[in-house]
Amino acid sequence: MPTRIHLVRHGATDLTAEDRFAGSSDVPLSDEGRRQVACLAARLKREKLDAVYASPLGRTMETARTLALPHGLEPIAEAGLREIDYGHWEGLRRSEVESTFPAEYAVWQEDPFAIAPLGGESGVNVLNRALPALRAIVERHRHGTVLLVSHKGTNRLLVSSLLGFDMRGYRDRLEQSPAALSLLDFMSEVRARLRLFNDISHYEDLSERLLTERLPRW
Repeated sequence: MPTRIHLVRHGATDLTAEDRFAGSSDVPLSDEGRRQVACLAARLKREKLDAVYASPLGRTMETARTLALPHGLEPIAEAGLREIDYGHWEGLRRSEVESTFPAEYAVWQEDPFAIAPLGGESGVNVLNRALPALRAIVERHRHGTVLLVSHKGTNRLLVSSLLGFDMRGYRDRLEQSPAALSLLDFMSEVRARLRLFNDISHYEDLSERLLTERLPRW
């Protein structure tokens, strides 16, 4: 019997809607994000979960608490699941970064896995902490079912690595919508099968504005 990981991105924040870099910035969920997460909690309430882990940032812990409540579980903070730190880009709109730091942004766009913004992290840095954390959780809960709440960049890096993708394209080739659900089955700490990816069917009955206009294009 495999170990099943429910991999979730936190719900939307105001910075999500404004297309800002908010990696290490500790921002709360927006009202919209809380509605998204409530829909996911209703979807998962009949699942048998053995544990819930989350990045220690406020938006991920709030998401995790909402999802864990129907199961009588308390989320466990896991620092390795934190989002990428964007350094001196934190809090800026993407358009502001493109205009203010054009050369730095262009180099980063070519290889975000190896290149980091000034004072921030590269994809390599993030994967070096997130992948061991995930593997330790799989080992700790062998043959169980665990929910992990993390972030857009971190989730995409993990899935890219587990599936053997070219890591330089993790941002261009994979999406992670707010409060999206992905399922991974692990036969061992290193053998994973993707069963579901970036599913938001639990809140598709919300407004079209929420699903399209408010989501950043990257």
